[in-house]
Amino acid sequence: MRNFRYITRATTLETDLPFLPLHDDNPRRWVSTPYVTWGIILFCTIIYIWQTGLSPEDEAKVLFSYGFIPAVVFGYRELAESLAVMPADFSVVTSVFLHGDAWHLIGNMLFLYIFGDNVEDACGHWRFAIFFVITGAVAALAQGYAEVASEAPLIGASGAVSGVLGAYILLTPKSKITVLLPFFIPIRLKAWAVIGSWFMFQTLASGGLMGAENVAYIAHVGGFLSGALLIGLIKRPAARLFAQ
Repeated sequence: MRNFRYITRATTLETDLPFLPLHDDNPRRWVSTPYVTWGIILFCTIIYIWQTGLSPEDEAKVLFSYGFIPAVVFGYRELAESLAVMPADFSVVTSVFLHGDAWHLIGNMLFLYIFGDNVEDACGHWRFAIFFVITGAVAALAQGYAEVASEAPLIGASGAVSGVLGAYILLTPKSKITVLLPFFIPIRLKAWAVIGSWFMFQTLASGGLMGAENVAYIAHVGGFLSGALLIGLIKRPAARLFAQ
């Protein structure tokens, strides 16, 4: 896979923290099979496999056609006619399903696999799909408003997955997450500690205090906050916030 690190702004949930979440101890109550969560993972994987079969030039065209480019969306620049395959505003959704390399995809899908099923359980299938699209769009726009003249395509699902994390920490903050420490040491921590430390890092990084240059940390913060605000409105009535 070609490395587009220097032409894109990636939304990736690689944390730069000294642990990696592996799974949670949080059984579902209403949804036996999280079709939407698994469907998103499958769709992103299929799109990525398709990307790997493209030439570098064709893949770059895909990223510029379907990635979220603030300068284009906010009217500072126009795409070449050959790249303008859809209204630019649609890119707040299409950009979510593109990934720059295998680790970018794996990191985002791992977080979605661990945390997405419980949020889907609390919302129901269709409302969770709407929730995912809205938080992904808000995340892209948050990054876009911070960099309105940027010509780098923003790609990746983690703005939307950050919304899932924002919902998860309000739904079940005390659920246990198994994380992997350095030297492959597993440990169980509460969700509020795992997600809270992740969000603290994203907030500091969005202010330029740490982190990588090409990661869209503001999108993570925007997605997280939108998910935390939206879950109270979109969850099923029987699903309680701050549940044990």
